[in-house]
Amino acid sequence: MKKTTSRDGTTIAFDQTGQGAPVILVMGAFNDRTTGAPLSAYLARRFTVLAYDRRGRGDSGDAATYAIDREIEDLDAVIRAAGGAAAVFGYSSGALLALGAAARGLAITRLALYEAPPAGGPPAQPTEHVQALASLVAAGRRGDAVEYFQRRMVGIPDEVVAQLRHAPFRPALEAMAHTLVYDATIVADGRITAALAEVRQPTLAIAGDASAPVMRQVAETLAARLPGGRAETIAGATHHIEPALLGPVLERFLDG
Repeated sequence: MKKTTSRDGTTIAFDQTGQGAPVILVMGAFNDRTTGAPLSAYLARRFTVLAYDRRGRGDSGDAATYAIDREIEDLDAVIRAAGGAAAVFGYSSGALLALGAAARGLAITRLALYEAPPAGGPPAQPTEHVQALASLVAAGRRGDAVEYFQRRMVGIPDEVVAQLRHAPFRPALEAMAHTLVYDATIVADGRITAALAEVRQPTLAIAGDASAPVMRQVAETLAARLPGGRAETIAGATHHIEPALLGPVLERFLDG
């Protein structure tokens, strides 16, 4: 594990593996840097891969208040640690964060987005979800916040949510429940998609054909609106990262 410091003084932890051109992994909700470890191992055969804990997760620090701008500064700190410029892979809400960073002019050479959710308005999650999650976390109801996110924002059926209460990873989800507010804030903020014309990097928007149809629609919309964008659908892929399916697509894109 390595560490770098964001602009506001927050410590950001990351793992670095492999050799070659740098690639940074930006993960989504309920994820820390370990979630990206299998993909890191795949890409590390040809690239230097940096997988970091977004603020409030894993070994990274946090601040008393949250702002998307601080998360963009966190990514900028990791880019600086990578040598000053890097390709970026964003997953789910992390894809929207990566888009926002690119629009802000961070030194991103190429941008790959996997299963980005709809953002900024219907059918995306409204700001009411941000407020509801924040209230549950503030009241110490972390389990309820987890289930709110699963049920209301992801659309997991009630019976499956009930089964997941007994999953071995449930304590880890509750430990990260406060960061669901961060992800919901990113998804609800329409400024990211409003600034797509500012994203000049070659960008690949990826979706799985076994995922929800809206994910393919989002990928195609992003590709059409981004100046350097194109979309690709992976046969058999779901919302979960499967390196054997996603890895070859990323390698081709990152090689340019």
